[in-house]
Amino acid sequence: MDDPTCPTSKPGGYPSDCELTQALRERAMERKKPIQRNEQWKTLLPRAKQIQLLLLDVDGVLTDGTIVYTEGGGESKGFNTQDGFGLRILQDSGVDVGLITARTSEAVKRRAADLGFAHLYQGRKDKQAVYEEILTTTGLRPLQTAYMGDDWLDLPLLGRVGLAAAPANAVAEVRQRVDYVCKQSGGHGAVRELCELILEGRGQFSALLASYGG
Repeated sequence: MDDPTCPTSKPGGYPSDCELTQALRERAMERKKPIQRNEQWKTLLPRAKQIQLLLLDVDGVLTDGTIVYTEGGGESKGFNTQDGFGLRILQDSGVDVGLITARTSEAVKRRAADLGFAHLYQGRKDKQAVYEEILTTTGLRPLQTAYMGDDWLDLPLLGRVGLAAAPANAVAEVRQRVDYVCKQSGGHGAVRELCELILEGRGQFSALLASYGG
């Protein structure tokens, strides 16, 4: 709110000390305001609290779904840095991450290695079979796992996990069957959004944000 006692600088001139102080005060007040979450988000927090493993599809989830073929016969994919940071802090908080994709790509292998994922399965169309393998290996229960997918191949697995999510660009049949539809699309922050939901459910979001000065 503007302070009527604070003199306003002339157009094109430097702000006064009073104006600078007022701007800093307003900025500090904005930072203290809680992030607005919708009711669906709040309802899912108890379920998110139990998650110990996040599994993801790749094309359309970690990427926007675009596949570029190179002249050498390979594939080129683009990944979102905010998604990557969200996955890093999620793993730092104690949640493992894995990828299950029907395609095979060196770019995906490199991304998984860069981010230190616990699981990577490529060229596997039967994603539910992979999931059962993971449960057997880790000893986790379905309620302790989450998955984000965007197309029909993901439906069997989405119906098995404790927390099922989809990016905003997922096909209608997927969006209708998941627990949470992200506001963001695949490759544009959807994964980061799900990471934050899990972190908030586990009671770690605020402390992590504060550690970065937020």
